[in-house]
Amino acid sequence: MEYKQKNDNALVDMIDIHKYFGSVQVLRGIDFHVDRQEIVGLLGDNGAGKSTLIKVLTGYHSLTRGQIFFDDEAVRINSPHDARELGIETVHQDLALVPLMSIARNFWLGQEPTYEVGPFRFLDKKKMASESIRALADVGIHIRDSEETVGNMSGGERQSVAIGRAVYFGKKLLILDEPTSALSVGETQKVLDYTIAAKEKGMSVIFITHNIRHVYEVADRFTIIERGHKLGDFHKSEVSENEVADMIVTGQIPERLRLFDEEEGEVA
Repeated sequence: MEYKQKNDNALVDMIDIHKYFGSVQVLRGIDFHVDRQEIVGLLGDNGAGKSTLIKVLTGYHSLTRGQIFFDDEAVRINSPHDARELGIETVHQDLALVPLMSIARNFWLGQEPTYEVGPFRFLDKKKMASESIRALADVGIHIRDSEETVGNMSGGERQSVAIGRAVYFGKKLLILDEPTSALSVGETQKVLDYTIAAKEKGMSVIFITHNIRHVYEVADRFTIIERGHKLGDFHKSEVSENEVADMIVTGQIPERLRLFDEEEGEVA
């Protein structure tokens, strides 16, 4: 089946996405898009399918049927490496940081700069230190010492390093998976500030969370998934925080938004 991109301004356009695991269908024809320089809250109850959708986008799962467009090109994302090559970076809930390594080593993990002396290759530790400090400062993250061990940092500080790394290497799309879970109020606000900073630097952001209050503060639009289907897309100006929460719990679109759908065609 041949697909055409539906959203002209979309950085990501996932069309008619189906995913089966054996005989179990987890995603049922979902359309999902993220516009350029937009923050989208991807929401749904446990088991709704949002994690599977993101794993399809980032190459952890192959799609069963459908098409993905990225930056106006039809793409096949077969691995996380493919996703990174496109400019997609994900900050997972477990952060994928190594506690016994320094901030600089974690920042460059898997992408370390090197230099050669004769037949030997060495880590460019000077560049790793200076560039990690500069890159983190660019998104408002100020660290004391790039050689500080990550294991000595607070949860919020670790989350900040992971986001700063993703912004630096991601270039186009940042995916945040439950970025504010188990953080203090102050640390949570910093993470939300870094999310907005990523948008201001030209990136698009997918923000996955169970905390509606946090995502409502930063998102431009909300996509709600319910049992493998997309319930709808809602711009912040159209819907209240309580209405978003109620839709996730009940799986029902409020009457006034259904009427808006009929009149304007804005709600999927």
